[in-house]
Amino acid sequence: MSHAAIVCSHLTFAWPDDTPVFHDLSFTVPTGRTGLVAPNGSGKSTLLRLIAGELRPTTGSVSVTGTLGYLPQSLPLTGDLTVAEVLGVAEVIRALDAVESGDVDEKHFATIGDDWDIEERTRAQLDRLGLTDLTLDRRLGTLSGGQVVSLGLAAQLLRRPDVLLLDEPTNNLDADARHQLYDVLTDFTGCLLLVSHDRALLDRMERVAELGSDELRLYGGDFTAYEEAVRAEREVAEKNVRNAEQELKREKREAQQARERAERRMSNASRNLKNAGLPKIFAGTMKRGAQEAAGRSGTLHGARVSEARARLDEAGRALRDEQRLTLELPDTQVPAGRNLFLGTGMRVRLGDRDVFAPAGIDLTVRGPERIALTGPNGAGKTTLMRLVTGDLTPYAGEVRRNDGRIAYLSQRLDLLDLDRSVAENFAAYAPERPEAERMNLLARFLFRGARAHLPVGVLSGGERLRATLACVLCAEPAPHLLLLDEPTNNLDLVSAGQLESALNSYRGAFMVVSHDERFLAEIGVNRWLRLADGTLQETGAPEV
Repeated sequence: MSHAAIVCSHLTFAWPDDTPVFHDLSFTVPTGRTGLVAPNGSGKSTLLRLIAGELRPTTGSVSVTGTLGYLPQSLPLTGDLTVAEVLGVAEVIRALDAVESGDVDEKHFATIGDDWDIEERTRAQLDRLGLTDLTLDRRLGTLSGGQVVSLGLAAQLLRRPDVLLLDEPTNNLDADARHQLYDVLTDFTGCLLLVSHDRALLDRMERVAELGSDELRLYGGDFTAYEEAVRAEREVAEKNVRNAEQELKREKREAQQARERAERRMSNASRNLKNAGLPKIFAGTMKRGAQEAAGRSGTLHGARVSEARARLDEAGRALRDEQRLTLELPDTQVPAGRNLFLGTGMRVRLGDRDVFAPAGIDLTVRGPERIALTGPNGAGKTTLMRLVTGDLTPYAGEVRRNDGRIAYLSQRLDLLDLDRSVAENFAAYAPERPEAERMNLLARFLFRGARAHLPVGVLSGGERLRATLACVLCAEPAPHLLLLDEPTNNLDLVSAGQLESALNSYRGAFMVVSHDERFLAEIGVNRWLRLADGTLQETGAPEV
C-alpha cells in the first residue's frame, strides 16, 4: 500500500457540447493525504470521476496503483436498500447464515471466500464512523443524509482500498460524526485524494493540490500552510503588478519625452539650416539624418513600452481570479409580531418508527427570527423542515401557516430538472421576470454566458447548489421564511462568505440546519433550537 499513487498524463477533457474542462493536465498524487481545492465549477468532481473511471478523457491517460475506492458527492442509492446491501455484504452474510444452519452447498463457501469475519469487520467499521446503533437490516430511506454519507464511506473502507477518492465526505455530518471521520482518515495509510470545503478536515491533510484548467499545483503542508503560501504569492504578484504598472508609465513618459525632444531638434535644425544658407543638398542630408535619429529613438522607446506592457500582462496573469457570488436576497420585511408557522404536538412516523417523542414537538416561528436548528444526524431535523413547508403532514398535532411564501432549500438538491438548463429551470421558478432580468440575476450567481445554458445534470455540486439557490431565493413571490438545510455544503469558501453576507442583509425569517459552526456564528442567529432524542429544546448559542 505504501506505493499507491495516482498518475495523470497529458489529460484533456471536454463535455459533449465541447465545453472544455482540462487541457494537457499532468500530475502525480503520491501516497498520503491530499486535499484537492479550487473554486466551484473548476472540475474537481469531474477529475475524481475521471480517476475513478466513470468518465473517459478526451486525450491523455489516468492510472491508479492499487485497489480504488470512490465516494461521490451524491450517492446513487435507493431508499429500499438495506444497510447490508449498501455495504456490499448482504450475500456473504446470507451465505454465512446458511452454513451456520447446516447447509454445506459449495456455492455458499465460494460466496464467503476469505470473508468469514465480515460481520465483525462490518460492525467495527460502522462503530468507528459513529453508526453504532445501525442494524444491517435497516432500510436506507429511514436514515438521515449524514448517516447515508457515513454508510457510503464505510462501504468503501470495507473494500480495503489502496487509493481512496472522497468528494465532500463531511457534507451533512454532525459534529461528532465529523470528528470520527477525521480520525478514520488520519489513520488511512494509502493514497487519499479528497475534495472538501471543510477547513478542519483540510487541516489534517499532508499536502494541498490546487486545480487549474491546465495545471495541478501541490503545496506541502495542511490547508493553513496553503493559505499562507497563497497569501504570500498574492502579495508578490500584486507587488509585481504595481512595479510593472509603474515601469510601463515610466517607459511611456520617456517615449513621449523622446518624441518631443526629437521634434524640437528637427524644428531647430530646420531653422538653423535655413538661417545658415546651406545648399539644399546638404540641408536635405542633415534633415534626413535628424529624421532617422528620431525614428531610431522612437523604435527603441516603442520596444521598451511593448516589453513593459508584456511584463505587466505576465504579472497580471499571476494574480488569482477569484469569482465572487453576488447575492441580494429579496427585501422582505416581516413584522416582529407576525406568526409565520405554528405547530403543536406534531408527530411523524417514517417506516415503522416515530421520529419524535410520544408527546410530539411544538414549534413557533414569528417575525424576522433567525433560527439555527442543531442536533445529531438522524434526530429528524430535515423531517421538521418538511413539516414547516407542508411537504409532510403529521399524523397527530396541529399546524398553521401564514399566507407568506415559505422557500425551502433541501440538502439533497433535488428541486431542479436535471435535463433542463439552469436558465430554463430559473424561468420555471420566476416566469414573470423579463428574460434580461433573469439572465442578470443568474450572472450574480456566476452563471454567465454559456454556463447559464448548461444542463443542471452536468453541474458540479457547488454549481448545482448555486443554481438551486437562484431558483429558490429569486422565485416569485419573495419568501417571508427561508428554510435552509445545510446550505454551505459544496460551496467554496469565497461563496460561503457571500452567502453569509446575503443572509445578514435579509429582512425575513430564516431557519437553517448546519453543522458548520463558523457559518452559524457569522449569520446573526438569534434563536438556537436543538432536536435530540425526539424533543425540541431552546438552547443558548454554543461556544465556537
